[in-house]
Amino acid sequence: MRFDLVDLDLFLKVAEAGSLTAGAAAAHLSLPAASERVRGLEQELGQPLLRRGRRGVTPTAAGDALAHQAHLVLQQVERLRGELAEHARGLRGHVRLLCNTAAKEHLPAALAPWLRANPGIDLEVAEAPSHVIPGAIAAGRAEVGVLSDHAGLRDLESLPFALDRLVLAVPRGHRLARRRQAALAEVLGEDFVGLGAGSALQAHLQGEAERLGGSLRLRVRLDGFAALCTLVAAGVGLAILPALAAERCGGGRDFAVLRLTDAFAERRLCLCLRSLAALPLPARRLVEALSRPAGRSDSP
Repeated sequence: MRFDLVDLDLFLKVAEAGSLTAGAAAAHLSLPAASERVRGLEQELGQPLLRRGRRGVTPTAAGDALAHQAHLVLQQVERLRGELAEHARGLRGHVRLLCNTAAKEHLPAALAPWLRANPGIDLEVAEAPSHVIPGAIAAGRAEVGVLSDHAGLRDLESLPFALDRLVLAVPRGHRLARRRQAALAEVLGEDFVGLGAGSALQAHLQGEAERLGGSLRLRVRLDGFAALCTLVAAGVGLAILPALAAERCGGGRDFAVLRLTDAFAERRLCLCLRSLAALPLPARRLVEALSRPAGRSDSP
């Protein structure tokens, strides 16, 4: 079989985008050239790799297998380039990291010194629910994941990253505003503001409320913790969010912040990966930096 790296990179981008047009653009190819390359792959293999429809394309079983192997080949090539580049003009490469909602609050401070120290490495960060991340890492769709250690890690390697604390944000004039702590059961009858329907954190909180025999009454759902804090400060409702987000958005000044006494409110975040030894050098450098607790007071 005569595949080249351009073919493999193109097919992987088409499969991930679900669109030949978007995949061609991501691979910096014209649509006719991309279509010809995909047809060439299908002719070489003697079977269709994509199901074509009005709304895009989806890989066939053979296409899924090719996409998986293409990712592994390209990852290995990236590792080779990175290791060789380190001996030349400094380390270069690209790393894809998946993280849950809470981890996004911890990552900027942890990533800043590493990004400064590694100017040749590009980092792609995408959000995903904790229960989805292990499968994506196992399938090779990202090199590193950051998630709650309550999620099943399958056979992946894991390393500690940070301790994530959830707090209760309360308007200044609320009956609980002078309290230092509260339990979720005490506020189940209150109005809340929450994250969008696709938020893994919001789904987790709703599940905890249901375990207590109630539910969170959400007056509005918005994207981003800053938006929630603005509404809490305006007296619209209560919110449950990471302590770092509350502090960043004016907690203690614009609204009161109470410690949640429930066990679920304190979670350990961990890094997950298939194998540290097998990671491309840029990804390995990132994992080693993020798993180093020095300088992070919230580290376990």
